Amino acid sequence: MLARRDLVWYDWGERMDKIELKAGNREIVGKRVRHLRRQGITPVHLFGHGVESLALQCDTGELEQVLTRAGHTGLVSLKVDHERRSRSVVVREFDRDWRKGQLLHVDFYQVKMGEKIRLEVPIVWVGEAPALKSKDNMLAHELGTLTVECLPAKIPDNVEVDVSSLTGPGEAIRVKDISLGEDVTILNDPELVVAKISYRPVEKVEEEVVEEVEEAVEVEEAVEEAGAPEEAQPGEEREEA
Repeated sequence: MLARRDLVWYDWGERMDKIELKAGNREIVGKRVRHLRRQGITPVHLFGHGVESLALQCDTGELEQVLTRAGHTGLVSLKVDHERRSRSVVVREFDRDWRKGQLLHVDFYQVKMGEKIRLEVPIVWVGEAPALKSKDNMLAHELGTLTVECLPAKIPDNVEVDVSSLTGPGEAIRVKDISLGEDVTILNDPELVVAKISYRPVEKVEEEVVEEVEEAVEVEEAVEEAGAPEEAQPGEEREEA
């Protein structure tokens, strides 16, 4: 008999853990938006498939919290001023002044709950590769994200890749080795390498360095000897130039 929790169907509109954000319509555009940022307001752009683009603005503090919780995969319930219903959106991209840490702009993509969406999902590495017990081996992460397609309610927060099956050099995990279930399709080339074990680059032998130093010393001594004047024999005088 299935546990009761297995029989519950979660609807996005009823989820208690959904991320909410308020937005207002924005009339200020172009370079003048810097005045908004000084007031703690960040310009936002909303677009989507078959959706009229909107210039919006959000409180920077609230927006930062949403970015931390949602990343690029979490659904956000966006409530626009004077609209009765919230819009379901995901963060498409954002710009930041990395020197100052200031958030400059955020793009939201409005989704339709019955229409599949394509997006990048981050890879999270789990497990420990037995091959790394040898100091001669190293683990190379070839990909940081996977491109997936699914319904908005099925978007995974991340893709876990277990590297515990990698036991020796030359072994690799490819896209075709990863399964996210029937609800999520991975669009990357199946043969693309996600992670692999390879030999660690051999460092230069110290003996070569020692030989180079010795050669340099010998050359320096030869130069000094060639430039030094000959000593006069006892009872002999040096010839003046």
